[in-house]
Amino acid sequence: MEQQLDISSIEAYDSFFGFETRHPLVAVVDMKKLADFNFPPELTYNYGVYALFLKQTYCGDITYGRQPYDYQEGTVTSFAPGQVVKVKFRPGFTPNARGLLFHPDLIRGTSLGRGIGQYSFFKYTSREALHLSDDEKATFNDCLDKIEKELERPIDSHSKQLICRNIELLLDYCMRFYDRQFITRHEANNDVLTRFEDELAKYFDGKKPEREGLPTVRYFAERCFLSPNYFGDLVKKETGHSPQEFIQGKILGLAKDELIGTKKSVTEIAYSLGFQYPQHFNRYFKRGVGMTPVEYRKAGSQA
Repeated sequence: MEQQLDISSIEAYDSFFGFETRHPLVAVVDMKKLADFNFPPELTYNYGVYALFLKQTYCGDITYGRQPYDYQEGTVTSFAPGQVVKVKFRPGFTPNARGLLFHPDLIRGTSLGRGIGQYSFFKYTSREALHLSDDEKATFNDCLDKIEKELERPIDSHSKQLICRNIELLLDYCMRFYDRQFITRHEANNDVLTRFEDELAKYFDGKKPEREGLPTVRYFAERCFLSPNYFGDLVKKETGHSPQEFIQGKILGLAKDELIGTKKSVTEIAYSLGFQYPQHFNRYFKRGVGMTPVEYRKAGSQA
């Protein structure tokens, strides 16, 4: 029977697994200590905290939404408040993972709290786990060691700042490791870019824009089986341009072709491209091209 773990606090997580709570807002956990723990066949985690785990063994199938995590030995998985993750444990597995959990309240008013949004990997989902080399694993564990040593000390006026700085250091390293992974997965990334280009062309080849409006980054990310954050970072790393810039370029290119190559009205062109209102199209076109559609058509006819 499936069980559910609501991780609204560090204490809730520690209590479920029998860990000692050293700090109410942050914990470093070693799953190897759970060798005798009776894991249920399936467990759903409702995260109310941030979490990162370096998994050193395959424990079973992890799914986020409908997609499985692409993880194996030496993989980092990361979760953010509001995410729901289901784990179907492999029978007879021996837990071997080390992780960090921290509550959003810990980082409020800190540089980490102000910059937590830049760590977009917390919103990565299917096929997007971080695969570490041996040296990277050592760096990851060294950061956890520093945080754990601080947790072993009595809490004082410096504790929060030092803990948050070390968490920030760990997250910065994970950003570096993800950048490396984008490079080493260049061939797979090219497949994603090709699919994006194909889906972008397909979207505007017909009446879909008129029925569904302007396409979103999420629309194309889902068709590449990626989260919007991971998809956006991948496209940006590979091309130097965001997916939104690619979409805008496609729309403006089609608009220019219609303005110069047809006698359709600006209103007809706007609706055919997915704009709900012609005024929106006019502003969009002028912002991207530097002149209104009427001005562009007039300039083209005089060329």
